Amino acid sequence: MIRRSSLAIALAAICGSATAAARSAQPLPPEIPWTPVTTLSVPRGWETPIELSGFEQSPNYADTVAFLHRLDHHSPIVSIRSFGTSTQGQDLVYAKVSKGGRKRPVVLIQGGIHAGEIDGKDAGMMLLRDIVAGARSDLIDEVDIVFVPVLNADAHENASDDGRPTQRGPLAKGARTNSQGLDLNRDYARLESAEISAVVKLLQQYDPELYVDVHVSDGTDYQYDITYAFAGWGTYARSRQTAEWLMGPYSRDLQASLTAAGHVPGIYPSWVDENAPSQGLRIAMEAPRYSTGYGDFIGVPTVLVETHTFKPYRQRVLGTYALLVQSLRSVARDADRIAAAKKADRSERAPSLAVAWERDPVPLEVRPFQGYRYETYESAASGARELKWTGKPVQVQMPVYGTRVTQTAAIPQAWWIPIGNDRIVELLKSHGVTFERIVQPKRVTLEQRYMATGQSRETVHSAQEETLMPTGSIRVSANQPLRLLAAALLEPSSQDSVLAMGWFDRSLPSESSLPRHVLAPMADAMMESDVSARRAFEQALAADESFAADPMARLRWWEARSPYQRRAWWRYPILVERR
Repeated sequence: MIRRSSLAIALAAICGSATAAARSAQPLPPEIPWTPVTTLSVPRGWETPIELSGFEQSPNYADTVAFLHRLDHHSPIVSIRSFGTSTQGQDLVYAKVSKGGRKRPVVLIQGGIHAGEIDGKDAGMMLLRDIVAGARSDLIDEVDIVFVPVLNADAHENASDDGRPTQRGPLAKGARTNSQGLDLNRDYARLESAEISAVVKLLQQYDPELYVDVHVSDGTDYQYDITYAFAGWGTYARSRQTAEWLMGPYSRDLQASLTAAGHVPGIYPSWVDENAPSQGLRIAMEAPRYSTGYGDFIGVPTVLVETHTFKPYRQRVLGTYALLVQSLRSVARDADRIAAAKKADRSERAPSLAVAWERDPVPLEVRPFQGYRYETYESAASGARELKWTGKPVQVQMPVYGTRVTQTAAIPQAWWIPIGNDRIVELLKSHGVTFERIVQPKRVTLEQRYMATGQSRETVHSAQEETLMPTGSIRVSANQPLRLLAAALLEPSSQDSVLAMGWFDRSLPSESSLPRHVLAPMADAMMESDVSARRAFEQALAADESFAADPMARLRWWEARSPYQRRAWWRYPILVERR
């Protein structure tokens, strides 16, 4: 019998052995040699921490901020400012770089929203150093920079050599989620984190001409060392004018400048099935939970940068540096066009919001793709054939699949929020959605939506009802620049609505469901008397075998359409004023 202490030692030895084996396996594809076309001339004594380490060890948060403060103390064009506090109380800082004297377009550069993907921080520090030293000072003649080195500061300090084992450098990598366990690049609509709440305020403060969100890719191997994407690849963007600039002049600029610098740039690929790359790529609409989707909803040109995880860290950082340089030049040249595009997009009043979509089986296009050959082998661990990347380059013709909309939500003239829903009102206020609070009671015809419970996104019934809205009620007009964002938050069928967020999961109908022995004869009588309902029921039975085989589901279908149910339904608390 192994005593408790001996068992602990044995388990630790087993775990340690497994960990060592996993580390030594290094299941990464072959590293492809790379040499930059040009090298940076760094002033003596002004090397960034990553340069001093030979691009192996990225600095911690304190050393990062200290380096930026050093630039601030050395040059009047740099100022370090706070824009919030992390969940664990760390000061969130950004560097404002400006020659002052007049208002200029702003490029907001964001690093470390996923703290293990920290290329943007190190590239940004090098860029700011070169601007201060004079080698790149011309970049801010016509543009101001707002540089957030690390948005996810708490996760940045939760660094480990075991982080992101598919990523070549730096040595210690931060975590993906913040200290609440939230993925910050899924929080732009919800604003549940202090970090995203803070950066949304920063977006409102500066309203940038370009928002650059820097990441590192996952998984699949290909030749591109730096990729980028916009909402829906621009194809499904809601802000059409800014999308045309992003997909047109800006993309052409990036392709030319990055290629000239020795990189292989391309559009960030999303796979139909990453375990079967030959099936092709997919593009779709983006919801406002993502940085690119949020930028699309608020009319701010936004680019997602994804360096390639299997490429060496030095190559990735220099690629990010080159992309940032070109981004500043492109915005300086096209500032007037971008401003006009933003204004045009914000004046649009789309009649509806797409809330559900599916992949179209017919490809939108076929495009050349610079990949690597892969082989398959039988894995004893998975019991299946797995991919093994060879590092041998190949160019293939890749189908690109788009999406088709399967459901839309009509945008009303206004939404009404009754008293007692302060959390919803505060969310709208945080996003900059405008509204009015009525100062006297108002009688108005409004549409009330009914659902089974607060966990359902399906409206089972709606009705126009004359409603007396008391003093203090909120009216959110849809005639505003953030019309689509308001719809995404308030329409119950939206993927990012307050309903989909789970805010009403505990909400129940005002009556309990009828027992089966009452439901059955009532449903039988309804089938006899309501021919159209009977036809709909028969169609539902034919379309869904599991539904047809479930007696209670069948009875609940009829209960939902009974006169009794209207009282038993749960009322969605947001009412709509139709035209």
